[in-house]
Order: sequence, then C-alpha cells, then structure tokens
Amino acid sequence: MNQKQPNSWFVLLLLIFAGEMIFSLPFHITRYFRPTVLEVFSLSNAQLGDIFATYGVVAMLAYFPGGALADRFCAKNLITVSLFITAAGGVVFANISDAQGLIWLYGFWGLTTILLFWAALIKATRDWGGVEKQGLAFGIMDGGRGLVSAVVASMAVVVFAYYMPIDHITPQARLHAIQMVIYFYSAITACAAVFIYWKLPADHNQQAASEPLLHGVALVLKQKTILLQAIIVICAYCGFKGVDNYSLYAVKVMQFNEVDAALFSSIIAYSRPFAAIFAGLLADRFKASTTILFSFTLLAVGYLVQSFIAPVDSISVLVYCNLVVTLIAVYGIRGIYFALVQESKVNKQYTGTAVGIISVVGFTPDIFFAPISGRILDGAPGLEGFQNYFLLLTGFAVVGILATWWFTKLNKPEVAN
Repeated sequence: MNQKQPNSWFVLLLLIFAGEMIFSLPFHITRYFRPTVLEVFSLSNAQLGDIFATYGVVAMLAYFPGGALADRFCAKNLITVSLFITAAGGVVFANISDAQGLIWLYGFWGLTTILLFWAALIKATRDWGGVEKQGLAFGIMDGGRGLVSAVVASMAVVVFAYYMPIDHITPQARLHAIQMVIYFYSAITACAAVFIYWKLPADHNQQAASEPLLHGVALVLKQKTILLQAIIVICAYCGFKGVDNYSLYAVKVMQFNEVDAALFSSIIAYSRPFAAIFAGLLADRFKASTTILFSFTLLAVGYLVQSFIAPVDSISVLVYCNLVVTLIAVYGIRGIYFALVQESKVNKQYTGTAVGIISVVGFTPDIFFAPISGRILDGAPGLEGFQNYFLLLTGFAVVGILATWWFTKLNKPEVAN
C-alpha cells in the first residue's frame, strides 16, 4: 500500500472503524458507563481492576505471537475473524451475573482482540503511510478511532438514556439499560466484521513462512531503541487508561448523575480525533519523538495541577479546561507512538514482529494499572482518592519525558568524521 491506490482512503476508513470497534465491548462500556457497571455487577474499583488485569495477562501473552501471525497471514482474514468472535462475546457479556464470569470473558477478549488483530492493524497502517507520512497515517488512524468512539458512544448514551428513567431508577431498570447498551455495541462490532470481509483488499505482502521466526525477532531486538519505545507506550497507555475513570470522577467529585456522566465522557471523547491528527501533522514536520516529548511535558503539568485542585465553583472552569488539556496530550501521544517504529528505521518486513515485541511490554498497564488505580480510589473515596490518582499519572508522564528524551539521543544519525 505504499503507492496510494484510488481506494486507499476507503481502506483506511475501514481500518479505523474496525480498529475502534474491536475494543468497544471490553473498554467502551466500562469507560463511558463505569458507575452503572459497578452497580449492576456489584463491583468495587479494585475488583474491576482485577478483571482488567486478566485481560492484560492474556493480551501480553498474545502480542508476540500475534505479531508473527501478522507478518505471515492476510490482515483481512485475521481482522474479520477477530471482530466476529469478539462480538459473540458481547452476547455473553449481556447475560453474565457475577464477577467470576467477567474474569473468564475478559480473558477470552484478551485473546480475540490481540492475537489475530492488533499487529495486523498496525502493520496495515504503516503500509498505508509509506515512508514520509507515518505521523499522518497513525494520527488519522487514532484520531479516526477516537471519532468512531465518540460517535458510537453518543449513540449508546441515547440508548442508555431511553432505558434508564432518571426519575425512578431501579436495579432492574439499570440492568436492562446496560444490557441494551451491550447488545448495541455487539451489533456494531459484528457489522464491522462484515464490512472488513466484503470490502478490505487482501494483502499479499506477507513474510515468507519458511523464514525462521527467531531470525526476525533477533533483527528487531538489535534495534537499540526498541525498549525505549516500549517504555514510551507504557507511559502513554497509562494516561489513556486513566481516562477510563473520568466518568467516575464526574459522579464522585463533580456530582454528576449517571446519564450526565456518560454524556460528559462521550462529549470530551470528541477531542481525540483532533488531538491525534494534529499530533500526526506535527510529527511529520518535527518528528514523532519531538512531538511526543512536548506532549508528555504538557501531560505532566496538567496531571500535577489536577492533583492539587478541587472542582469548587470559583475554579470549576479551570478543572474542566485542565481535564481537556490532559485528554488532548494523551490522545496526541497515543496517536503517534507507533510512528516511532518508522523513525527508528525498523525493516518494514518485520513490522508485525516489532509491534509484537513493543506491545508485550508497552501494554502491560492492562495488567497493573487498573488494579493499582482501583485500590487508590477505593482507599480514599472522593476527591482525595482522585488527587492521589492524578499524582500517580504525573509520575508516569515524567518517566515518559525521560524515555522520549533518551530515545531522541540514541536515535540521532551518526555523523561521519
């Protein structure tokens, strides 16, 4: 896909739609409707964190073999199968009644969303961007995913509000409302699978299956910046996971009701496409690493401010604005961190392997972030817990600054004497 075909933009749109819907069932519902999910399933923040950790452990085990599969098999087939079986899990989700069932389901989703899907998506996006437009390609990909997330979430809020009478909330009404939201997301995910199967062109540029797997792994690991890229992804992904609790912050600290909190989360999600695409344009102009370094700095300042202020009337506007700043920085970094693969000149033939290696380490927050943050929030309910929460996020942003700075030092071209 280096030479843009007439339908190349349509291909990217398909990848964007699929790239967001695959994660909608595991993450959108708990992100936009977290207070309701906690109530319906009688979960504490710590218990929900442990459920996410199950997903993270399985996903971590799946990233590496998933990268090898992406280098060897057609992305169209891998993506289609993963979308269908993830959507099937949504039907199970709507009928689970306890935390133990959720643990098994999230373990299943850790496999379906990562093993067959993730590296195939990143490889297809890198191919689309060619050599000179990696920032734009990944910025549009994540920005587009953000737009899909916001639009679908807005539709889901309408579904939720229809079945959730604010004037007379009962446990049965709350359960029925969240079930309808789950079925809605399952249907959209299944539609994405159908579109991919019918319309995504087959990719015939796979690595020779006869080539030893460890040969590609060895070549990628020789890249001196691979570990730093993984650390950058860890820090950025912690920020992204941090957004999951913004709806809970709206209820517990800002005193929103459940519907308004879901609406608040869906509205601020519209900042993601603008942030990611703008970051992509900056990355192509100033390099991805430079843009990421600036964004981490902005993020650290924003989190630090948020850890010391409260949403009282006199500074409520400052709280809102600061939350938006942290969102823009998080979405900007997330939109372009895989553009570092091209910046560090990893051979395109081994993109899937590189993504697998980086992701094994980089997405470990799926294992540890939710359990840690859940215990922080449960340990000091309300404002104090969230202030401690934002201090935790500040620490990850500072580590991200240091890792990106070191990446830029190691990745400088050597000057001949």
